[in-house]
Amino acid sequence: MNGVDQLKHPAGVDSRRALGGFLRARRGRVAPEHVGLTGGRRRRVHGLRREELAQLAGISVDYYVRLEQGRATQPSPEVLDALSRALGLDAAERRHLATLAGSRHDPTPEARVSPLLQRILDSMAPLPAFVTNHRLDVVAWNSLGAELMGGLAEPGRRDRNNARYLFRDPVSRTVHPDWEDRAAEAVGQLRVAAGRYPDDAELTALIAELTTHSAEFSRVWATGEVVMCAAGTKRLHHPLTGLLTLDYETLHVPAAPGESGLVVHVFSPHQPSALNPLTPSAPAPEAR
Repeated sequence: MNGVDQLKHPAGVDSRRALGGFLRARRGRVAPEHVGLTGGRRRRVHGLRREELAQLAGISVDYYVRLEQGRATQPSPEVLDALSRALGLDAAERRHLATLAGSRHDPTPEARVSPLLQRILDSMAPLPAFVTNHRLDVVAWNSLGAELMGGLAEPGRRDRNNARYLFRDPVSRTVHPDWEDRAAEAVGQLRVAAGRYPDDAELTALIAELTTHSAEFSRVWATGEVVMCAAGTKRLHHPLTGLLTLDYETLHVPAAPGESGLVVHVFSPHQPSALNPLTPSAPAPEAR
């Protein structure tokens, strides 16, 4: 099943089919030898067979097949836990599996950039920072963050949706030396958002657009990659500074108590002077 098959366009994501697609993708990445089964060249499937996964999870083959086909709904927490263990899912993947299997989904957040949040961004200088929503739209930034990320403050200089920028703008491969990692990260974050907000028409349209126009997006989407915003190190190339290696942290700003909202991305160089050559080309924007 490819990315388009997992979308119920334009109304939203069909969670039952998305659950089956995620299970298939994850089943395909588990090497039989790693779970005590015999592999070999004669196997016709990559990873585990359906009956093998069902056996490892302690559920009937018929029930597992119905899960993959979208004919069984709302599996119990015990079943989800057993499948998660058998598939070796990490914490983010377990949460995504539970989201897809649930009968209720979160309403699409309408988080907005408040004047206070913009003031906080501006006060972070000299640290570059920008803010994204669940669709990976960049909705706010400070002046150094705008310049570091390729001219966010200048309309038309780069697409302000990070996923579209990565997959449809060739310049992104120069800005991001580790482009494959950044691309997989973006796809994984969109998959999490699509599972949580299946009725978000804008998100569905974005995923459909990228699936249609980017074979690489479609390939990564088909792997079932799941990524949650975290912390770490990224490399970026800027024409004024050359290659930069920056630590980053993500801070979550809820849309309302208990709801996800915006994500603040903050970068920090080991040597602050490394960012000195960057000259902001435009003042930070008003809160939008």
